[in-house]
Amino acid sequence: MTSTVPNAIQHTDAAAPPITMFGPDFPYAYDDFLAHPAGLGQIPATEHGQEVAVIGGGLSGIIAAYELMKMGLKPVVYEADRIGGRLRTVGFDGCDPSLTAEMGAMRFPPSSTALQHYIDLVDLETRDFPNPLSPATPSTVVDLKGESHYAETIDDLPQVYRDVADAWNACLEQGADFSDMNRALRERDVPRIREIWAKLVEQLDNQTFYGFLCASDAFKSFRHREIFGQVGFGTGGWDTDFPNSILEILRVVYTEADDHHRGIVGGSQQLPLRLWDREPQKIVHWPLGTSLASLHGGEPRGAVTRLTRTAGNRITVTDATGDIRTFRAAVFTGQSWLLLSKIDCDDALFPIDHWTAMERTHYMESSKLFVPVDRPFWLDKDETTGRDTMSMTLTDRMTRGTYLLDDGPDKPAVICLSYTWCDDSLKWLPLSPKERMEVMLKSLGEIYPNVDVRSHIIGNPVTVSWENEPYFMGAFKANLPGHYRYQRRLFTHFMQDRLPADKRGLFLAGDDISWTAGWAEGAVQTALNAVWGVMHQFGGATDPTNPGPGDVFDEIAPVELPED
Repeated sequence: MTSTVPNAIQHTDAAAPPITMFGPDFPYAYDDFLAHPAGLGQIPATEHGQEVAVIGGGLSGIIAAYELMKMGLKPVVYEADRIGGRLRTVGFDGCDPSLTAEMGAMRFPPSSTALQHYIDLVDLETRDFPNPLSPATPSTVVDLKGESHYAETIDDLPQVYRDVADAWNACLEQGADFSDMNRALRERDVPRIREIWAKLVEQLDNQTFYGFLCASDAFKSFRHREIFGQVGFGTGGWDTDFPNSILEILRVVYTEADDHHRGIVGGSQQLPLRLWDREPQKIVHWPLGTSLASLHGGEPRGAVTRLTRTAGNRITVTDATGDIRTFRAAVFTGQSWLLLSKIDCDDALFPIDHWTAMERTHYMESSKLFVPVDRPFWLDKDETTGRDTMSMTLTDRMTRGTYLLDDGPDKPAVICLSYTWCDDSLKWLPLSPKERMEVMLKSLGEIYPNVDVRSHIIGNPVTVSWENEPYFMGAFKANLPGHYRYQRRLFTHFMQDRLPADKRGLFLAGDDISWTAGWAEGAVQTALNAVWGVMHQFGGATDPTNPGPGDVFDEIAPVELPED
């Protein structure tokens, strides 16, 4: 059992195809596209060496730049902060370099198959992530309203938690055709996926997550809804998502994005950094030994301060040094609100409906705080109870989620004292790292009165509040009810034949453009969409045996809801 409240039907058929992030909005096989020996496509030889701006050095930007380089184009990467974006791995001053903290993305589902392609490409190792009640987690403590329950499996929890699990299963089955959609996604049955999802989008676009629960007979009990919000499923409580569109939640549960998570050994930021330095063996135009790093002299260009359209439908980029360059194509992978605030933008960059969609994008806040400790003391057994001294902890106290991360019993370890979202994250915002740590230790001391966590801390805390990061202004996009049309405009922006000629050439990418924001898979998929768009812009094409996302767009385009 991988979660406190499992993701509906538990499949036991070993022959069943694995689930992937295949739809439901755009059921395209990005993993097959990447694995095909024909590659992602080619551009005319006359265009080789042409420069393409890639704005943002997060995962989406680095993947887009890497694939464009392989096609023979010259990506020019701009990055305001550091390569990695929300794949940010940091160390602790004065501590062993092997001790790291994942300030952003830290757990990845196996259904992220396009992401896994790149993890494998750069030879990174993954291992099970210690989520609540996962096989990688020795024990979990659920602490609500001052009452704690110790559990190694869900069967160790009181009956009410299993009642909540049953209610969630029934709610998904009755209100969202869960089993039918799950089966269609596993079998990649595109007509059936589209049939189910088209109906649900029309029915549920205006419904919140909480409203969806309340509308179900299975969740008549307020107590059950409260427990579900505080403890949740997969990664913990989801009450911070209650105001969001239920469509956002269904995308997660259908594709098992919140299940069976794995972490990247040594830290997730290694993925974009290794791609930056990687010298591909199959590359056009450039000599073997070429990498993104070598094309840039080792470092990307700095922050973009201005974006304009200039004669000939070119994109002109000004960076923080005052340098001005003009490109026939550009890919923007940063947080979309940057185009409204920190970057001086020409209104002519996008159609007005796309500007509206960016303005209406809703971002969730998120905070974390980590401390290094001398050893995984939580594995010590309490002499009285025989239980672990401390456990992965879900609580309604300020900390909400506490994760215990170790690399063996005799090595220093790391505790994520608190991981929170939205209002819970905003509560931490005015506090310094040490003030945050003191409040967190006090909360945990009330749950574990006989455990002296402080005595094991060997370094200063590291923390992040993504809403306060100047180049992010939030952790990730999460659509509110009624936002489906906005998200469709942003996701489909790479299909630029549908745009006026003077609105083409600048392509949006990044996880907040995707249908599955908050997941690295969305960053990968939208990067590949943008690569297809740039290739098309330069007169290139895919191999007929490996059609790209734009080639099949009309067959599987996201549902289009009426505007009137």
